[in-house]
Amino acid sequence: MTARVRYLKPSMANSVKRVPAAADPDSAAVPKRRGEEAASLSQEVGASVRGRSSNGETLTKPRILYTKPSITELEVRYATDAATNGWGEHCYAYIQQFEDLFKQHLGIRHAIATSSCTGALHMGLAALGIGPGDEVILADTNWIATVSPIVNLGATPVFVDIMAESWCIDPERAEAAITPRTKAIVAVHLYGNLCDMKHLLALGEKYGIPVIEDAAEAVGSMYFGKRAGAMGKFGAFSFHGTKTITTGEGGMFVTDDDELFERVLTLSNHGRVRGQVKQFWPEMVGFKFKMSNVQAAIGCAQMERIDELIGRKRTILEAYRERLRDVPGVHMNPEPHGTIHGAWMPTVVFDPGSPISRDTLQRAFAAENMDARVFFWPLSSLPMFTPVMANTIAWSVPERAINLPSYHDMSDEDIDRVTEVIRRLQIGAWSDRGSALVPVPRSTMLWDTQAA
Repeated sequence: MTARVRYLKPSMANSVKRVPAAADPDSAAVPKRRGEEAASLSQEVGASVRGRSSNGETLTKPRILYTKPSITELEVRYATDAATNGWGEHCYAYIQQFEDLFKQHLGIRHAIATSSCTGALHMGLAALGIGPGDEVILADTNWIATVSPIVNLGATPVFVDIMAESWCIDPERAEAAITPRTKAIVAVHLYGNLCDMKHLLALGEKYGIPVIEDAAEAVGSMYFGKRAGAMGKFGAFSFHGTKTITTGEGGMFVTDDDELFERVLTLSNHGRVRGQVKQFWPEMVGFKFKMSNVQAAIGCAQMERIDELIGRKRTILEAYRERLRDVPGVHMNPEPHGTIHGAWMPTVVFDPGSPISRDTLQRAFAAENMDARVFFWPLSSLPMFTPVMANTIAWSVPERAINLPSYHDMSDEDIDRVTEVIRRLQIGAWSDRGSALVPVPRSTMLWDTQAA
């Protein structure tokens, strides 16, 4: 059981109501139509799920957001305490407690609270000496936050393809991309799915290359008894408002490497070395990626509830799996033998050859008054990079996938509404064109299912 936090001031008010959370501002964007077939399917489903009253008026259903945080009286009390009392000698109290609680959860020696996961990655890469002329290998399927520190440090990102079922970096493709300039491999546990860490860590040992874990989306995920983010040279986590554990904005750098920890700690404090007695004396040009004490107070409350928060996300993922189990040609986040899925973002991927597209799904979800969050675009498809068309899976999956709503207080009725859209789309498409669909064999997962 996680240790409880001690208030800075014990006389806090006890009657604070639950605070409602807003939707992500990017969640409601729906692109224009890309094909007549997609438009026909979404119109058909939209008409069937919207419903009409007896006088022919369209019935409006409650909005289903794709995500929002779980904020209770506990978070409000801690944040209020930090804002009221967390100054002067107490200005880092909640930050230190949050770092300690997170270290205990991961079973790791060092943790540094940061302003974002991006900042944690940036400092970790900088502390490894990565810069101009260096190459860093990562999957083409990722959010821009993983690659931006690489580019901002002057290094070159090398995009490789993903595995068909895990949607994470393919170790064989990663090995093929290694050159004398390769200085790191970034393993991103996408949507809480776990990378094949056994083979990636073996690559790192074989070639003397550090393996870095971007665990922004993987709180709660475990790989053969080890928590995501605690296996590589260092790990980085996100506490954005969409994540399982939130501080509004924020992140965490973690490592078991004592020397690397000291370098990052110095970088995180404008280059001031721990223990320096001379005031305002930096010994290098560092960064300012600190988390505030008020944010950390929210994080402390979330850590006290971490088992509850992870458990609820896993319950939602399993509810989706159960409802979609009998729908042909639909695949969800995998949970191979020896792993536990943190279930941050339940996702459905349709078989290659399915007429169901990203645009079809977005329009059908919009008709049902629910958010539809698209699968990440290939990084190499973005205008600032050169397309890597050889990464066929990374380019294919986003065209036929969607992230599903999964906030903690979703009701069974909400989950039913979401799955009904998918069922109507896919079962209708399978019935009409079943012979044209090409299911992905379940054996395509390349993991070694024996203990790592």
